[in-house]
Amino acid sequence: METNRHRLILIPPPFQGHLTPMLQLATILHSKGFSITVAHAHFNSPDPSNHPNFSFLPLFYGLSHTHISSKNVVDITATLNTKCVSPIKELLIDQSEKASINHEKIACVIYDGLLYSVDGVARELEIPSMVLRTTSATNFLSYHVFVQRQSSGCLPLQDSMSLDLVPELEPLRFKDLLMFDSSAVMQQQIAKTLTVRPSLGVICNTVDFLEKESLNRLHQVYKVNFFPIGPLHMIAEEDSSRSSFVEEEYSCIGWLNNQPTKSVLYVSLGSIASWEEKELTEVAWGLANSKQKFLWVIRPGTIYDVSEWFESLPKDVRMAIGERGCIVKWAPQGEVLAHQAVGGFWSHCGWNSTLESLCEGVPIMCQPHFGDQRVNARLLSHVWKVGLEWSDIMERDEIERAVRRLMVNQEGKEMGQRAFKLKNQIKLAVQGGSSYDAFNGLVKSILSVNL
Repeated sequence: METNRHRLILIPPPFQGHLTPMLQLATILHSKGFSITVAHAHFNSPDPSNHPNFSFLPLFYGLSHTHISSKNVVDITATLNTKCVSPIKELLIDQSEKASINHEKIACVIYDGLLYSVDGVARELEIPSMVLRTTSATNFLSYHVFVQRQSSGCLPLQDSMSLDLVPELEPLRFKDLLMFDSSAVMQQQIAKTLTVRPSLGVICNTVDFLEKESLNRLHQVYKVNFFPIGPLHMIAEEDSSRSSFVEEEYSCIGWLNNQPTKSVLYVSLGSIASWEEKELTEVAWGLANSKQKFLWVIRPGTIYDVSEWFESLPKDVRMAIGERGCIVKWAPQGEVLAHQAVGGFWSHCGWNSTLESLCEGVPIMCQPHFGDQRVNARLLSHVWKVGLEWSDIMERDEIERAVRRLMVNQEGKEMGQRAFKLKNQIKLAVQGGSSYDAFNGLVKSILSVNL
């Protein structure tokens, strides 16, 4: 059945790590002929000029500037789910009427898992729906384990259990799970997330062989179809799916061009996590003392004045950074990780960064901060064995040792070899294997209810 008269409404939340994969999904669905409308928050909005084939509709949720600037993801998410129902309902009714006039049909609404309130709106309006999960399948499975333990009276957990393995999720520890130290609001959000039952299924930005057991268990528990079609960034055309909130500095690519193969450690904590000024100073010392080359992202706003902080460093540290390092405000991460000069990645282990690193065969020095990052770090270090789990003590000597373990020692070289094998397996999955088949199944599922 032709797709060009079928419109998809995609609804992402206003966070970098969620907006990017949604736009990547939009790109690959558009390549199959679907018309695309992206309904997005009025803040942290995508640039329509980067996506000329999509329609963009801003949604005004009534959030104050103070609320938004707090960067409290849990609080913003809770408020979004309270305030999004009415504007999204109005938008879907309006779009349905316009689609009918244009002899189109809203084939499906696809919403991010953080916006769990959209599920009820889609059901009320009888519009087919799918949810996009932008975390690992294993992390999502951990939500179910949390609810099961809660219902059986095994919560709250004791601090003494933090390093114990979770029997249902080995080799994850209790401290790796989102709910171990989460707030009551976060736990309420998890519970509400698990009530969502999209009529057409769940889209997962993962690869079947990476998380096969978790995907199978989710399918059994969730009782809906799962479509592991990732990595989305690898399938989408990179230029058409850009959504960075910070301007990327391409000068670092020129710097990388002059470095030896696999000699550079890429250091970036993503769009939210950051170090305090004292920790930045320890990182600078550790990187300088490691005598390894590095490309270091220090985002605007991380500290008050980067130049002033840099000048406060001892002269020998500044000289070492000048000789072996490159510091930028933001980097085109996909191109950086794909560059032949990059041999390691010091990462917060967000799921997008994790997938991007796996796709390029780059081993990771894991420093998770919050959310799903601890689960991802554990998968990298103990399941796929391409990540270095270190003490996480932000002192220069520990940092120096960790950097050298990844970039110099035999341990790091073996991780690199395993990462290279995973890279090739992922490539096969996308080019004609499990991810390719899952995406075709996704398209058929959307069209099947619109015959």
